[in-house]
Amino acid sequence: MDVTKTNRQGDQPVAPTGPKPKSIGSLIAGYKSTTTKQINLLNNSPGNPVWHRNYYEHIIRNDTSYEKISEYIMNNPLNWQKDEYNRK
Repeated sequence: MDVTKTNRQGDQPVAPTGPKPKSIGSLIAGYKSTTTKQINLLNNSPGNPVWHRNYYEHIIRNDTSYEKISEYIMNNPLNWQKDEYNRK
């Protein structure tokens, strides 16, 4: 029996959702899930979000890319006061 999922019309296969098994994305997803459960257990707050909904991953392939990302990381805290989601 073929259990391949298809689209609504039933003619096109649908790609699986979520990170590819044994990928960095899968590792991060597992880490975030485990830590969220533990934090919410300690705080008696089941279902509370702990992490940002999405994150941006980028593979650093050269010195230019490294410099741009490093500069962003160093300067990003300066923008926090402008962030509408910053609680302080």
